[in-house]
Order: sequence, then structure tokens, then C-alpha cells
Amino acid sequence: MKERQATRLPTMQEVLALMVGFIAIMFLYINVFDLPIQLALFTSWFLVMALGLRLGLSYDSMQKGLIDGIHNGMEAVLVLITVGALIGTWIAGGIVPSIIYYGLSVMNPQIFLCAAFLICAITSLSTGTSFGTAGTAGVAMMGIGYSFGIPLPLVAGAVISGAYVGDKMSPLSDTTVMTASLCKVSLVDHIRSMALVSGPAALIAALLFLVVGFFYVKEGADIQRAEQAMQALNAHFTINGWLLLPAAAVIALLIRRYPAIPVITLGAVMGAVCAWLAQGVELLDAVRTAYFGNAMQSDVDFLNTLLNRGGIESMLGVIALILFALGLGGLMERVGVLQAICNGFLRWANNPGRLTVSTMLGGFFGNFFGGAAYVSLITASTITEKNYDQQGIDRRVLSRNAEAGGTITTPMVPWTDGGVFMATTLGVSTLGYLPFLWYHMLVILISLFYGFANIAIWRTASSDDTQDAPSRAAISTANS
Repeated sequence: MKERQATRLPTMQEVLALMVGFIAIMFLYINVFDLPIQLALFTSWFLVMALGLRLGLSYDSMQKGLIDGIHNGMEAVLVLITVGALIGTWIAGGIVPSIIYYGLSVMNPQIFLCAAFLICAITSLSTGTSFGTAGTAGVAMMGIGYSFGIPLPLVAGAVISGAYVGDKMSPLSDTTVMTASLCKVSLVDHIRSMALVSGPAALIAALLFLVVGFFYVKEGADIQRAEQAMQALNAHFTINGWLLLPAAAVIALLIRRYPAIPVITLGAVMGAVCAWLAQGVELLDAVRTAYFGNAMQSDVDFLNTLLNRGGIESMLGVIALILFALGLGGLMERVGVLQAICNGFLRWANNPGRLTVSTMLGGFFGNFFGGAAYVSLITASTITEKNYDQQGIDRRVLSRNAEAGGTITTPMVPWTDGGVFMATTLGVSTLGYLPFLWYHMLVILISLFYGFANIAIWRTASSDDTQDAPSRAAISTANS
């Protein structure tokens, strides 16, 4: 703290120069030199450190900020490890193939996109985890969509859109609970406020996926690929209804709010047991799939594309990327870049519309530079919270906008934990599925519309504004 008082915050010119340097490094490493994105983020550490040294910070102080940033996101890393093990054993155990098989047998291709969105939305609302949803129901939906001949980026858009309905709205979601806590809003009030945005966004997104499904998949469409996939699944796996029980058990335990990491690990163990007992895999080989993933050779592209994946090993590159991104976020926080941006927003955001924009940009910057939803929620909630109080706008509006700018934009940035996880798990690049994240885009647009149209912008009891008296009375009652 003493060191922070002895240094200065970066100027906006220095912040802009840092942003330009960061974007240049990312572009050159990825598009020109064809180097891994992990190296680009690692190099960016030293760009931020150079600014920190210019501002008078010591290396030890900046290293502590880097380590703190990594520490704050370690839960996501542990979830990645367990989900990687689960995907590997669930494929080898025939759990994912059985879900795909039965899905192909009962689902109409024309309504598939809407159904995939709704299934993933219900799963995520029930479990509170977008990662768990994408790694289980999402992988199965990708297989079904592939068999119907629907482009995988479009299927991934439906899966991720549904997965983030619950990540943003479920009382079981860590980001939902965290945002309510950061904004000092009760969890119930936070969810009710978000429902005014997420409800219409989810409804419109479902309709869009339904319309596109009917438009893209003509009535009486050729389902020969789906039939071939079912035959191939039958040939390579034992398909049985009881193999769905591990998936049902994992979802049920998550619904009952048991910790995600041991529950997902238990699911991986059940997958290995299924591979041993149901698929005839040697016990040690079944256990190995938890680390190395499933491996099989088939003449069917569908099986080779979708079912040769999973395992902890497949997540190691993702984990390295997330660690670099989290470290970068911790450095940004320690050097004062985020605080400098906050101060700039304080002068500009003088009405509800601009306040909404500034909060959402704060969340996006947290994802862009911090690489994780946790960082984005902190930046979104802290950058403009004083402005909400000064303008007499209720904190429920802050919490709603923080989720719209933080949680929602996480899978839109290729190097965030959410972006990397979704791309790796579903086999579609971030830029590939980005145009089809219709739920995410609708949440952002509706939030902006509410801000500039002054809709659902509640005033606090201390505000001089005389409108929305019923809301003020409700707030006073809730606070008492």
C-alpha cells in the first residue's frame, strides 16, 4: 500500500499505448509469426512490467500482483482438469456415444438448434456451470448436429448460448453469486433484475435458432448421415440406456449444490468403470483415458472428429494459456491500469445510458486483459459503482450490467478461460462460433437499450428523482 502511495497511476495516454502494444503483440505472434497465443500473453507480461517500472513499482510488487491474479482463477483451472478427465472417460465408457445415439433417434433435425439451446440452458440453470454443461450436454449436441449436417460453428453457438443462460442466471452459478456479493445486492434481487434482460434475450434467441433450423434444414431433409452415425456408434460402442445414469447422477449432484470439482471427478471415475464393464476396455486402459483421452480408429469421419478427444492432457495447453492470462490480469490490477480506466469512466458516465456502456466496457476490458470472468466481474463492478451511487441509481442495475459486460463477454475473447475452454471442448474456434452467440449479443443490446431508454433503471431512496416511487418503497422495505 505504501508503494502505491509513492507511485502514480498511468495516464490515459500510457494506457492507450499499452493497449496498442498488447494488440500488436497478439496480432504479430498469432497471424504473422504463427506462434502460440500462450507466448503472446507471456510476452505481454513484460510489456506491463515495463510500464510498472516507469511508474515506480518494484519487480517484487508486480510479481505479487501476478501471483495474486493466478491464485484468484485457480478454481477454473481445477475445473478444467476434472472436465478433461470426464470427457475422456465418458467417451470411452460409451456415455457420450449413447447420448448422441438416443438424441439422433428421437430429435427432429429442423428443431435441433432450438432444442440444443434449450437443453443446454436447462442444464446450466440446473447446475450453474457453463463449463460442465458444455463438457457434457454440449459435446453430445455437437455430435448430433454434425450427424444432421448442420455447420459445427452454428451448433456451438446454440450450445454456448444455452450454457451461459445458467452461468449468468442460476443461483448455483459462482459468477452470479460473486457479482451479487461484489455489488452488495441480495442474490434474489440480482437474479430478478437480470431476468428482465435475460428472459427476453433467451426467448428471442430460442426463436432465432428455431427459425434458422427450419430455414437451414428443409422438411424431409436427408438424414442418411445421421443413420450412418448411429450405425457407426453401434459398431464401435455398446449402446445402452443405463449408460445415461452417470450423466444423470452428475447433474443431480450439481443441482443439489455439491462442490463441482469432486462431483465431476466422480463422474470421470464412473466413466472409467463404464469403459471397463460395458465397453470391454482393460481396467488400466480405461483409467488412462482420464489423462490421455479416448483414442480410436474408424473409417467414419464423424467418430474420428468428435470422439478422439478428452483427457487431462488435452487441457494442458488451455491451462497454460489461462495461467498466463490470469497473471496478466493481476499485473494490470497491480500497475493501476484498471484504476486509470475507472477514473476516466467516472468523468464520462453522467447518465444511465453512458453508465451502462461504461460498466459493460469495464467487464470487457477485464476479459480482454485479465483473461477470466472473475477479473471482468471485478472490473465491471468497481469501475463505475461510485457513479451509480452518485446518480442515485440502484445497485441492482449495476449488478445486472456487470454480468452483461463480464460473464457474457467471456467466451467472446479467444484467450479467456471461457473462450479457450469452449473452443477446445467443442472443437470450434472462438472466431468461428462468435457470430452465432445470439443470446450473448441480445443481452448486450437489450441492456444498452434499457440504459438509454431509462427502462428498469431504479432509483435509490436517497435520489432526488421522484420517479419510480413503488420501486423506492420496495427497496426501502428490502433494506430494512
